[in-house]
Amino acid sequence: MNPHYRDTRKIDPTRGTTLGDNTPNNADRIEIGPTRLAFDEWAAAGLELPDLQAMRRYRWARLTRHIVDRDYAGLLMFDPLNIRYATDSTNMQLWNAHNPFRAVLLCADGHMVIWDYKNAPFLSSFNPLVAEVRSGADLFYFDRGDKVDVAADVFANDVRTILAEHAPGNTRLAVDKPMIHGLRALEAQRLTIMEGEEVTEKARSVKGPDEIRAMRCASHACERAVRAMEDFARANVGDGKTCEDDIWAVLHAENIRRGGEWIETRLLASGPRSNPWFQECGPRVCQQNEIISFDTDLIGSYGICVDISRSWWIGDQRPRPDMIHAMQHAVEHIRTNMEMLKPGVNIQYLSRNTHVLDEKYQAQKYGCLMHGVGLCDEWPLVAYPDKMVEGAFDYVLEPGMVLCVEALVGAVGGDFSIKLEDQVLITGDGFENLTRYPFDAALMGD
Repeated sequence: MNPHYRDTRKIDPTRGTTLGDNTPNNADRIEIGPTRLAFDEWAAAGLELPDLQAMRRYRWARLTRHIVDRDYAGLLMFDPLNIRYATDSTNMQLWNAHNPFRAVLLCADGHMVIWDYKNAPFLSSFNPLVAEVRSGADLFYFDRGDKVDVAADVFANDVRTILAEHAPGNTRLAVDKPMIHGLRALEAQRLTIMEGEEVTEKARSVKGPDEIRAMRCASHACERAVRAMEDFARANVGDGKTCEDDIWAVLHAENIRRGGEWIETRLLASGPRSNPWFQECGPRVCQQNEIISFDTDLIGSYGICVDISRSWWIGDQRPRPDMIHAMQHAVEHIRTNMEMLKPGVNIQYLSRNTHVLDEKYQAQKYGCLMHGVGLCDEWPLVAYPDKMVEGAFDYVLEPGMVLCVEALVGAVGGDFSIKLEDQVLITGDGFENLTRYPFDAALMGD
């Protein structure tokens, strides 16, 4: 029998049966992943690829250990990013975020069951850590109508039966984000429901070696996408038609071209729309000699979040002195705060000892000083001192945590905001800034 091209084609035929990240070199594979463009760029940059099989085992083992340490029978997850962490599988992630049809149960003995869309039971087949595939976790009204309680009872009974086999005698079940009918049905099965989000956030907070390698790759891919966005903005702003959405669309496209997945927000604004911050990008035609500020909030290669921010001066004139001062002040803010980062530092210490922004910037400072990041913005949050709640984050930094260090500098009633953010790894004896993208030279006063 003659082999067909459809049976032999590969992402890169020169790489053999597996790619550098220890996944099948098969363009028709089920699992999503980086494109050849991304692999080529990472090779040129000398980046070490993650071993995805090892990364999956690390995540599975870490979640299981957190379950056992709390004496829980298991952990039931509905959040699509927790499911991604546990299984590394995806299924219509954004749709799933507001129509929860997937669930994963990880038992204290490591047995893992996924409930998936009934027509797509194969989406986790690449991961041998997933022991069972079922359906029936879709407990939202649009799908189940007035019989959602019946479906919830069936689902909850399945969960109880699995736990009885894999954690006999233990009824303490952690659950992250159940729908109301699901929660009631689980409680009706005489399960004691515990806080699952605390488990997953703590587990996800410390990255293993392959997760860190994946984040380095994702960061590089994101910064290549940001460079394309900046090049487009500098080439086209001032033509009378290029708008904020045109610029933002470049970041989306370049992210997807490298195997990235989505962007969580639309935080790009130009000129006076950047103040106050959090106006999302729209049809405003961008003008020469204005500031453009943005926050990537990007879910990139390997599902890793790369959350960095920059402000650019686009124009042939020199920025005003107040703009340069604001930029330099923002850079000082994140660099000074970064210097506090090392293992063993209490998160509340970071809040109490932050670099203090000028009084005129206090009212509109960012919502937090720093925050964790992994598959998305994650625990912990480092609050500014006036927003700190005593005891809410009384924990110390550990090697393998990754924090985004923030600065938002803009005066009330002003016509611009400076938004800066770097992504920083806590190492064994300090920190490493994973963000390489330069600050705008003109705004720095150069």
